[in-house]
Amino acid sequence: MDTKSSFSERSLNVSGITLLALLAVGLSLFAVILDWRGDRFPVQIASLTLPLVVSALVTAALGFWAVPALQALKMGQIVREDGPQTHLRKAGTPTMGGVFFIPVAVIVALVASGFAADVVAVATVTLAYGGIGLLDDWQIIRYRSNKGISPRVKLGLQLAVGVLFCLWLVWTQPASMTTINLPLGIVLPLGLLFWPIAVFVLAAESNATNLTDGVDGLAAGTCAIALLGLGAIAAPVSLGLTIFCACMSGSCLGFVVHNRNPAKVFMGDTGSLALGGALAAVGLLTQNLWVLFILSLLFFVESLSVIAQVAYYKATKDENGVGKRLFKMSPFHNHLELSGWSETQIVGVFYLVNGILAVLCVIWG
Repeated sequence: MDTKSSFSERSLNVSGITLLALLAVGLSLFAVILDWRGDRFPVQIASLTLPLVVSALVTAALGFWAVPALQALKMGQIVREDGPQTHLRKAGTPTMGGVFFIPVAVIVALVASGFAADVVAVATVTLAYGGIGLLDDWQIIRYRSNKGISPRVKLGLQLAVGVLFCLWLVWTQPASMTTINLPLGIVLPLGLLFWPIAVFVLAAESNATNLTDGVDGLAAGTCAIALLGLGAIAAPVSLGLTIFCACMSGSCLGFVVHNRNPAKVFMGDTGSLALGGALAAVGLLTQNLWVLFILSLLFFVESLSVIAQVAYYKATKDENGVGKRLFKMSPFHNHLELSGWSETQIVGVFYLVNGILAVLCVIWG
């Protein structure tokens, strides 16, 4: 498909600041509407709007100090040599931005929720996955290589956090926790099978958001939309988790102020793994795995493109050990970029698709 002729020529190139403005307006309006539908005042702390705005403003303001600090500490990004050539100019941009925007969301959420037990639990999972990402980012920066910690160690740590969270769920939650709510009022009982699925969801979601973090503003913006949608769905179950999701969404928005194209900072695995962990933990605790899947559909496509690329390459190897590629590059956003899409076009379309998915989840939820 010649996307240069079929898409680029028919589309307006928008700037990073335009996408930021559209994201901010869209999230704010969405939050106000959701609060109105839920009989909540947008200016009260027990809402979606106020935690969203507070977290966004604090994160955006903090970033003006944190980004230069990361730069001074020489926390520069190591760019993949086999990645899109346009990304080479990003080498040296500060990374590990998750160290300042994730804690803002967690602190505001804990204070606003009165340190509710379920918020403390998901906040712990979020920080734990952020810690795994921090270790990975530090290894990359320390050894000036984009490999980080080994995939086996990384996955082992992710699974360990997942198991500990599931043990907490077993200890504190009712037996109905092992069911999944499906559309049309269908309830699917899974019994003991629920627990390995839960551990898988936590690891898979964190890796999926990690893979999506490859274009300026992409992961932060799409996660902001998904988190706000999940927060609205969680409201009947836990107001504390609604506040948590709104805070995480707001911090993502505040981070986009500095991460929009051209990015002044990247979130690194510190941010992307934490965001996936937060989404999965809230989805599990509120028994909304189906909604989580729909909200994470773009993250799923990104992951699936990597799996398909590797599988197809191995299946088509010739006698020289060289296989064919299903995509020009994976994850899928890199394929689009090499097909002629600009970064802002990719981000704009992903924002739009995730926004539609969030609205549909709220309507059907």
